[in-house]
Amino acid sequence: MDPVCGPTAVEPNPARTTTSKVPPMSAKRGVGTLALVGGGEWTDGCRAFDTDLLAASGGSEVVVLPSAAAFEHPERVADRASAYFTALGAKPRPLMVLHRSEAEDPKIAATVRKARFVYLSDGSPLHLRSVLKGSALFEAMLASYHAGGVLAASGAGATLVCDPMVDPRGGAYTVGLGVVSGVAVFPYHGTAAEHLRERSIDLLPSGARLVGIDEQTAVVRDPGGTWRSAGVGRVTVYLDGARAEAGLDALPA
Repeated sequence: MDPVCGPTAVEPNPARTTTSKVPPMSAKRGVGTLALVGGGEWTDGCRAFDTDLLAASGGSEVVVLPSAAAFEHPERVADRASAYFTALGAKPRPLMVLHRSEAEDPKIAATVRKARFVYLSDGSPLHLRSVLKGSALFEAMLASYHAGGVLAASGAGATLVCDPMVDPRGGAYTVGLGVVSGVAVFPYHGTAAEHLRERSIDLLPSGARLVGIDEQTAVVRDPGGTWRSAGVGRVTVYLDGARAEAGLDALPA
């Protein structure tokens, strides 16, 4: 694949585009701000867009869910997020939801429902799906987002909130949570193994969009439905096996 020039550039598609067979996300599906991060969350390259997200939330608290890192020292993930957001002037609130039982806890769900900024960490997307799918916590996350809150997700979290979801076991596709339908995320796009990246491009369902996002880089959907990129890396959009001519404009509003 040809390299992209410039920070947060969106690569054009020299091939034709076709009419999507995947229904776009309805405007009713979200009225808040959605941030899909390509990995490397809570590092220097993310400070500018995380500061913007905090401002967009209208609050000062950030609820952090290290659920995807349940088997990767989640307490360290929570500590890192706490130090990072404290330095940004925010009030971090890690919730150690590591198993399905905690995702069904009504007190935890109530906390998330009232949150203005919810952040899903990187880790295992398959474990995260087992925790969140159909849970009271996921319904609370959607309620917060639909009420105008910020929902941010990095790496595994970013792949899961979309549908279809890139399967980390081989680059094919499986079912995600569908906060955004017809869009898949390929995190660590610039550093991932080429054979996995190419497999995800080749197996992309007809009409779906694949968004390759570099580390410390975000694709942000603003409340009005406009998509934009932020951070230090690059973003590439694929449609029907090739780079999309329209770039981020190819994504559903």
